[in-house]
Amino acid sequence: MSDAQAVEFTEADGVATIRLNRPALTRRVKEELLVAVRSAAESTTARAVLFLGSDKAFCVGQDLVEHARILEETPEQALSTVREHYNPVVLGLESIQVPVVVGIGGACVGAGLGLALAGDVRVAASRAKLGTAFTGIGLASDSGLALRLVRALGQARAMELMLLGTMLTADRALELGLVTEVVDDADWETRAREVAVGLASGPTAAFVAAKHEVRAAAEGQSDLSELLEEEADLQNRLGVTEDHVGAVRSFLNKEKPTFTGR
Repeated sequence: MSDAQAVEFTEADGVATIRLNRPALTRRVKEELLVAVRSAAESTTARAVLFLGSDKAFCVGQDLVEHARILEETPEQALSTVREHYNPVVLGLESIQVPVVVGIGGACVGAGLGLALAGDVRVAASRAKLGTAFTGIGLASDSGLALRLVRALGQARAMELMLLGTMLTADRALELGLVTEVVDDADWETRAREVAVGLASGPTAAFVAAKHEVRAAAEGQSDLSELLEEEADLQNRLGVTEDHVGAVRSFLNKEKPTFTGR
C-alpha cells in the first residue's frame, strides 16, 4: 500500500472519520495524519469523531524500517519526529472538543497506544492486543503515553506496562479500563461507528462540557470549590440551549428527545 492511501478523512452523518490504512507511521503518514486530525478539530459540522485503523492493527507506532534508515544516514535527526510530528498530532487530538471514538481492530502498541488513549471511547475487537513496546527497542515513551497510563491505571500498573512491556489482551484492557467495550472481531468497526453516530445525534454542547469537566478533574489543576463554580457556569450555559429545554419538555411528555446540537 502506498503512503498516498494511508490516511483517509471523510465526514458524514455528523461524524468526522479518520482512518489509518497503514499501521506503521512513516514521516509522510504522520504528516497526513496531522492534516486529518486538524481537519476534524476544525470542522464546524462534525458532532463526533471516529478514529479507525484496520483489521490487522489500529497503529503500531513508528515505521522501524524508515527509522533504521534515518539512524544510519542522519542519526542526530532520528528522534526529531517526536517534536515535529507526534506532539502536534497528540495536541491536535486533545484540541477536538466533541467526543472521539477509537476503533481498535488489532495491534495497538507504542505510539499507537498513546494515540488511542487520546480518544474518549475505545471499542476493541476481541483479538486486539495493547502494549507500550518502547523499552523493547531501547526508548522511553512519547505521544503522552506515560501521562495517560498513570491517569488511567495508577503509577504501579503504568510502571509495569512501561518497564516489563506487558502485552494486554482486549479483555484484560477492558478489566483495567483502557478500553470501553470489547466486541467480536467481525463487529469492531460497525460497533465503533454505531457509537460515534449515536454520540453525533446527542446533546453536543453537553458532551463538550462533560468532556471538559472530566479532563479538568483528571488533571487535578483545580480544587473542589473552583470545579464547583465551573460546573455552575457550564450548567447555566447549557440550561438555555435548545437541547436542554427540548429534552425536559420531551421528558414531561413521555417522549424520546431529539437533539440538534444547539
